[in-house]
Amino acid sequence: MGSLTPGATYIYERNGEEIYAREFGSDSSTRQIIGYDHKLDSRTNDGRPLYDRIMEDKMWGEIRRMAPTNPALQKALDRAIMIYRLSKDNPQ
Repeated sequence: MGSLTPGATYIYERNGEEIYAREFGSDSSTRQIIGYDHKLDSRTNDGRPLYDRIMEDKMWGEIRRMAPTNPALQKALDRAIMIYRLSKDNPQ
């Protein structure tokens, strides 16, 4: 995605599921893609597309398999697991 100018006024446009921004008052018709409007997927508990959920699960599997040979990754994974367990035991 492109970067927008801080403080500028934008016109937002939609083309199907793609959302674009175009700077107001500019002579250019150049627009930047800034996001997507996804339909909620009833097959997932948070509405994200099933494909995205499958790819995220695949990524976490790869992280777990790579961690034993990567000390920095293993340390980060151990810390994430500890935070998860503490949060689960003491929800706020």
